[in-house]
Amino acid sequence: MNNNGLRLPIIESLILSSPEPLPARKISEIIDDISPGDIEEVVELLNERYMQNDSSFRIRQIAGGYQVYILESYSRYVEELLTRRRNIRLTRAALETLAIIAYRQPVTKTDIETIRGVASDSVIHTLLERKLITLAGRAETVGRPLLYRTTDEFLRFFNVNRIEDLPRMEEIEELLASEESDGQPSLPLADRSNGAEIIVSPAEPSGSEPGESDAEESDETGEPAEAYPEPEPAEDQSDDYIDEKETVGEAQSWSRSFKTQE
Repeated sequence: MNNNGLRLPIIESLILSSPEPLPARKISEIIDDISPGDIEEVVELLNERYMQNDSSFRIRQIAGGYQVYILESYSRYVEELLTRRRNIRLTRAALETLAIIAYRQPVTKTDIETIRGVASDSVIHTLLERKLITLAGRAETVGRPLLYRTTDEFLRFFNVNRIEDLPRMEEIEELLASEESDGQPSLPLADRSNGAEIIVSPAEPSGSEPGESDAEESDETGEPAEAYPEPEPAEDQSDDYIDEKETVGEAQSWSRSFKTQE
C-alpha cells in the first residue's frame, strides 16, 4: 500500500470532523510531506470507495476546502429528520447589491449606489451582519472609501467552490434573451381555412396615415365601442422576498444590476 493509501483514513477523519470546509493547506499542516495533489488523489479514492459501497454521501470541494455532503436523493430524509431548512432570505435589493459586489469586488459603496441608483447603507449593513460580505481595505481614491468583497460564507450560501465558478454575465444575458424570445408572439399569422389568407400584423403606431379612415370603431348598435381601461401600473416588487433556490429570479436580478454606466 502506498503512502496515499496509508493517509486515506487520516484525511477522511480530518474532513469528517471539520465543521467547516477543510482547506488542503490545513491538512498539509497536520500531515507531513503531503502535497495538494496527494490530497486530491486521496479524496478521489475515498469517493470511489463510497460509490462502490453505495454510500449516501461524498466529499467535494467547496469554498476552497473539502467537505462531506449528502447526495441529493437522500437529502430530503435528512431535512425531515432535522426539521430545519436554511431560513436566510434575501430581498431583491440585497441580491442586487450582493451581485454587484461579487462581480466587481473589491468595490466601494459609492460604486454600488451608482449602479443601483439608490442608497444602499442598510442593505450593506445586513449583508455584513450575515457575513456574506466583509471589508477589503480602503480604495486609493479621494477620501479613501471602504472596499467590500464576498466571503467564504457567500460561497457556501450559493454552493460554489470559487468566485470564478459563478455564471458569467454573458451566460446570464443569453438565458434572459432566450426566455424573452420564447414569450414573444409569432407574426404574421395566416388563416387559410376558407381559402382566404388573413395576415395579422403588429399594432400600428398612434396617429393615422394619409388616406386612412378616421371613423371610430362602432358596435352593432351604432354606438362607439367601449374603450378598454388603462392597465394599472405594476407594483414595485423590490422588497419581495426571494428564496435562494429561485435561480432564474436571481439571474434576472443580477443581470439588471450590471447595466452599468460605463
